[in-house]
Amino acid sequence: MKIIFRTLISIIVILLLVAAVILGPYVLRVQHFEASPADGYYADFYLYVAPDAKCEARNGREATILVQPNNSGTNSDDPGVHRKDAWITGFERYKIANELGVILLVPAFIRPEDWHIYTHALDRDSLTTERTDLKRIDLQLIAMIDDARAELVMDGIQTDEKILIQGFSASGMFANRFTILHPDRVKAATIGSPGGWPIAPITNYNGTQLPYPAGVSDLELLTGLPFDSTTYNTIPQLIYMGSEDDNDSLDYNDGWDEKDAQLVDNLFGADPVSRWDDVEAIYLEAGTNVQFLLIDGVGHDRKALQKYSTEFFKKVLNDE
Repeated sequence: MKIIFRTLISIIVILLLVAAVILGPYVLRVQHFEASPADGYYADFYLYVAPDAKCEARNGREATILVQPNNSGTNSDDPGVHRKDAWITGFERYKIANELGVILLVPAFIRPEDWHIYTHALDRDSLTTERTDLKRIDLQLIAMIDDARAELVMDGIQTDEKILIQGFSASGMFANRFTILHPDRVKAATIGSPGGWPIAPITNYNGTQLPYPAGVSDLELLTGLPFDSTTYNTIPQLIYMGSEDDNDSLDYNDGWDEKDAQLVDNLFGADPVSRWDDVEAIYLEAGTNVQFLLIDGVGHDRKALQKYSTEFFKKVLNDE
């Protein structure tokens, strides 16, 4: 019996070593937090602490959390589908956390079979749904962040209340809209190809009201709080896209109400690139601290453009 037990232990150790070689330190260091409705969140999340983030703690400094919203691209009410995707997303991004010396947090929000609720893009339906497990996932994410921070304190790691947040495509829309909703919790944001239209930080354009997510005219009605433009305008942000990117979320009814999509089309153009100059001018006139970057010759390619996000965050962290 002892021989069998020792053999099993040896096999487990070998498998862990093989996993470490194939998957890197992420597989050994990632922490899995299960959904905790009592703490305010109904989805799991994953946390990875980069070695340099621990060094920050040892030196008495606060570490920074980088939130990478999940985007499975799949409608399913099975949480396992989205947990798997979130874990893989963390594995794909953990080297970015290492490069920046930060703590990576990836939520595993479901994208439900009720396709109108596009949680992974933090669309309007995400703010209005009364479905318990999906209600106000922006607040659920904050609860995850706060729970992670409390857990990290127990490991001797103090963290900044304000996060970095990055995303591309649907997760870029999430990052863009979360920053609008909760500017007091964001240190800096990078927003890649946000579905053809980054939310405008204004209530109206030439007298035409811009409701969420075209703009912020009805934000207080949806959330109970007005848009905090003063805090928002202090946040360093990068909004970037490839010049050949034709990925336009306004063409689909899962992320946009048809009337709001038509409003943006009529005011600013029928495709992402044709709207680019107008939305950049809107952000500039609003007094935001946002850089717009249109990269020549690139389409809807996250991997080709990730370096712009990483370099932007490096500068923000170095300037602290």
